[in-house]
Amino acid sequence: MFRFAIKMLFGDSAKFYGILLGLGFASLLIAQQASIFVGLISRTFAFIGEVGHVDLWVFDPTQSYVDEPKPLRTTALDRVRGVTGVEWAAPLYKGLLVATLPDGSRQVCDVLGIDDDTLAGGPVEIVSGSLADLRLPDAVMAEVGSSQQRLKFPAELPPGAVPAPGQKFDPLGPKRAVEIGDIIELNERRARVVGLVKCAETFVPAPTLYTVYSRAITFAPPSRRVMSAVLVKAAPDVTPATLAQRIRDETGLAALTPSEYSERTLGYWLRETGIPINFGIAIALGFFVGVAIAGQMFYNFTLDNLRYFGAFKAMGASTRTLLGMVALQALVAGVLGLGLGLGAVSVFGLNASGGKLAFKMLWQIPLIAAAAVLIICVFASVISMWKVIRLDPADVFKGA
Repeated sequence: MFRFAIKMLFGDSAKFYGILLGLGFASLLIAQQASIFVGLISRTFAFIGEVGHVDLWVFDPTQSYVDEPKPLRTTALDRVRGVTGVEWAAPLYKGLLVATLPDGSRQVCDVLGIDDDTLAGGPVEIVSGSLADLRLPDAVMAEVGSSQQRLKFPAELPPGAVPAPGQKFDPLGPKRAVEIGDIIELNERRARVVGLVKCAETFVPAPTLYTVYSRAITFAPPSRRVMSAVLVKAAPDVTPATLAQRIRDETGLAALTPSEYSERTLGYWLRETGIPINFGIAIALGFFVGVAIAGQMFYNFTLDNLRYFGAFKAMGASTRTLLGMVALQALVAGVLGLGLGLGAVSVFGLNASGGKLAFKMLWQIPLIAAAAVLIICVFASVISMWKVIRLDPADVFKGA
């Protein structure tokens, strides 16, 4: 009997492909939007994960997320270093500054200043150059991702060259990516690119520049508060949780582990922005579209095949067997539709990886899509089962 149920499902190709289309589109939209949401929201705390070999982040207690500008006084560094259990503490500057390119164009950059002595907080992956080169005069290191997409130099200007007096550049002319030796201005101060680094994409849509802390605060506008955070390494005999509590008690500053700081940043974006609502609406829309298309198509499929169910019932098939046939048809269609949708999302994700589009598929996302498709199939099969339960073979043959 179940073999006949599969033949019935594949026999009506128009409705079968319609059911697959509905279920595939629903699973595609749910998985795709969920993956883009996860990829986008993970960028909000990506910078925290980029800073390795750090046990604690110390910052202003009223700061909600990593990109919120609430700088500390320079005395905060000595206060943190004076806490028992601190192996070392390093300053960090993080701020948005305007860079002026040789052709006169301007670009907002995310400038990071790391400790002059230890270079703690530096980039994880260096493409070219050496991190120690940041100690050279006017030195900065540029990110090869967004920086090369946004820090565009005139193609006719070689790396390190200075425009001749009165030389004009066509703003729409050919451009080249930033290279070692290029010179820019940050807040009307000279900066020279000495290396290229690779960083994780962050939520701030600006090219990233690394330099040492003492130079970063000269690039920044003058202020009594310039230090964005203090990076702390705990002594071997002290746990980060214990040290964090000591820092909070003795300095009044917030002290969190990288994972806790990431959760704090993530929580802010989830609570205070409309990102979850917007993506939630798109995911819900995919679910209801699947219910509407697949449910309607499967219901019509059952109506068109009532004569076969009536014949099986007249030959002695129980209602339970008929319901099992309907459930099997819904299950097969659901598995095929889910595979079609997730396959399309996987291809989309492979093509989107490494680009500007945020995409990150966690292992939970296919399970969520599968659960949604299961609910759609159950809904569609229940509606169809109701017609099968009330089926009278005599009415079917009479209609025939």
